[in-house]
Amino acid sequence: MDSMLAQAPRARLIDLPARGGAMAALDFGDAGRPVDVVFVHANGFNARTYRSILAPLGEGLRILAVDQRGHGRSTLPAQVEGRTSWDGLRDDLLALMETLDLRDVVLSGHSMGGTASTLAQAQAQALERVRSVVLFDPVVMPSAVRIEPAQLSQSPLVQGALRRRAVFPDRDSAIAAYTGRGAFKTWTAEMLADYVADGFRDRADGEVELSCAPEWEASNFSSQGHDTWGAFERAQVPIRILRAAEGSTCREDPRLDALVAAGRIRMETIAGTSHFLPMERPDLVRAELSAAAG
Repeated sequence: MDSMLAQAPRARLIDLPARGGAMAALDFGDAGRPVDVVFVHANGFNARTYRSILAPLGEGLRILAVDQRGHGRSTLPAQVEGRTSWDGLRDDLLALMETLDLRDVVLSGHSMGGTASTLAQAQAQALERVRSVVLFDPVVMPSAVRIEPAQLSQSPLVQGALRRRAVFPDRDSAIAAYTGRGAFKTWTAEMLADYVADGFRDRADGEVELSCAPEWEASNFSSQGHDTWGAFERAQVPIRILRAAEGSTCREDPRLDALVAAGRIRMETIAGTSHFLPMERPDLVRAELSAAAG
């Protein structure tokens, strides 16, 4: 049997009534074993974006890759008004683990997904559910700098998200527009096709539209009121960070250096990588997750 067919994930929609909708997920590996890893994607992406990276792990582990609120196939409401932080993403993960009664899992994520995982593990209700955290270039803002919401709303990331084209005639047109450009320069064709598959939804007029609306992507960039540093310092499980060498969103900071020096966090900068480290070094992603779950 073709190996990729053997590793094809199961698409799931997990109802989280207290959170107002359902969280979509791709379930890799033996459905008869407990979940080993919960993997959380970056802002604007979705679980299927990482399929080719995670699928080989299904031979020995069970991986649940989720679509966060406002992304992919999830139906959790994405309300921009009044939003100030990623605490809602944290609470979605906590609700998922409680609903599925997950125990002893590795929480892992890329970029925003890594930060949401960090926030979740620090909550008391996560202590019996999380064994460790593995982060791939998480978003960690400088500890000594307070950026006002008005400044964030005018940042190039926010403004770029708001200008993003949301509608295409079809998915092939989106792939053609993205190939070799911007964030997708270092991606394989397979990764890009996977991103587009769940990154767009079909419209009644026959066209396709971004699953992550530009306004929601921009809100994720501008809503920085969560306490990542407090979450790091309250951690009672091992934390491993793989940091990009170029353009990292995990900022150099004396407070982070102190946590590393104290052995609270193990961090490594990966030569030759950008913020899209998982796409550029899928071998490292697989090795780190295998080691953490082993």
